Amino acid sequence: MPLALGVDSSTQSTKAVLVDADDGTVVAQQSAPHPPGTEVDPRAWLEAVDAATAGLLERADAVAVAGQQHGMVALGKDGRPVRDALLWNDTRSARAAADLIAELGGPQPCADAIGSVLVASFTSTKLRWLRDAEPEHAARVARVLLPHDYVSAHLAAPGTPLFTDRGDASGTGYFDARAVRWRHDLLESALGHDAELPDVVAPGAAAGRTVGGAVLAAGTGDNMGAALGLDLTPADVLVSIGTSGVASTVATDPVADGSGTVTGFADARGGYLPMVTTMNAAGILDLQARWLGVDHDELARLALASTPGAGGVIFSPYYGGERTPNRPDAAGTWTGLTPRTTREDLARAAFEALLCSLADAVDALVARTGTEPVRVFLVGGATRSPAVRALAPVILGRDVVLPEEGEYVARGAARQAGWALSGTDQPPAWPVPTAGTLTGAPDPTVRERYAALRDGLEKLDHRVAHQGGNR
Repeated sequence: MPLALGVDSSTQSTKAVLVDADDGTVVAQQSAPHPPGTEVDPRAWLEAVDAATAGLLERADAVAVAGQQHGMVALGKDGRPVRDALLWNDTRSARAAADLIAELGGPQPCADAIGSVLVASFTSTKLRWLRDAEPEHAARVARVLLPHDYVSAHLAAPGTPLFTDRGDASGTGYFDARAVRWRHDLLESALGHDAELPDVVAPGAAAGRTVGGAVLAAGTGDNMGAALGLDLTPADVLVSIGTSGVASTVATDPVADGSGTVTGFADARGGYLPMVTTMNAAGILDLQARWLGVDHDELARLALASTPGAGGVIFSPYYGGERTPNRPDAAGTWTGLTPRTTREDLARAAFEALLCSLADAVDALVARTGTEPVRVFLVGGATRSPAVRALAPVILGRDVVLPEEGEYVARGAARQAGWALSGTDQPPAWPVPTAGTLTGAPDPTVRERYAALRDGLEKLDHRVAHQGGNR
């Protein structure tokens, strides 16, 4: 049987999944960790992909890499990084994002040009920061890649031109997803000079071969990979709880949301991937478990022992700033604490805040696309928590389909590899295994209280910004 290898080079680790290219059955999988932090020497990812694919790469007939979106990999003429890569969750370029939006004429012209309103996550904002903060490094940049491009180039046979796909390219801030072309004028505006960019490979096409002769597909961004791995349709919404929280769907028409709530990315199949992203997700639960001195199983038990509304405790979970809503300087804000507050209440408040944030993301996606989802998929490491499973349908207000546990970004990359191997017009049809449907009676009161805090803090931020002070 032909074998396809899908690689997920994520924020925290590299996962490699070898599958039967005909039906997606997993044959083997391995992983290797990445260094922590929001800036990382990208060569660490190459070490991780070598470790994660050891013994698997040689067996594969086709390979593709899906990687964390937006990361800035700036290379000199010698092909070496001029500095550590800035990752999507590094917010130092928030001021640069505002400047670039203004230079484009405002939020709506920005969205019209690139499909999205820039935030600190986007590659172009990091290049502008580099131009202003480290001009000596900016001057040395000869080519700019995304993380998945950098890893793909490492796997490619010598002489293979640098390459990417329209999905990941659409998150750079200098790519027109509708015209499928780079905007070198926007790259030059951000960096201060032009630079080499990778070729954009068409959906389903092969980009080259690996050193061992396997077909090498274009690869894509991690969110595009997950959509392909779950075979999303316009009637589906995918909610992912990982390092970031994501609500996404697929669409045939492009999105240009001037409010900045919905990003108008391209997908890996020739369509589009409207998406809402929160910077804070599973880390909310990690912090709460640490502060309470418990593991995640005990955190879930405590949460389910509390009552809906967490005894009046609610909080805004923007510990490291936030992307949606765009509040890069925000911090976590708790309210409703009293002498009666229990450990159980504190645990439940963390789950409720996480899910309220994601419910806001789903609602924004539905409002922008005009499509009420028939299915809501829930994936990510946090979905193992009994509290997440119990509270998700209650707070999302919808039944939730729980796919079987798996590496769906890597699966999507493997499916893309299988597509390039087959040479057909469409990716191979792989069934999506599900573990069941989560149900529960919606409780709007929790979200109402969360929204009141969220909106109040937003008004305070606007007032402080208008007054020119610090909160």
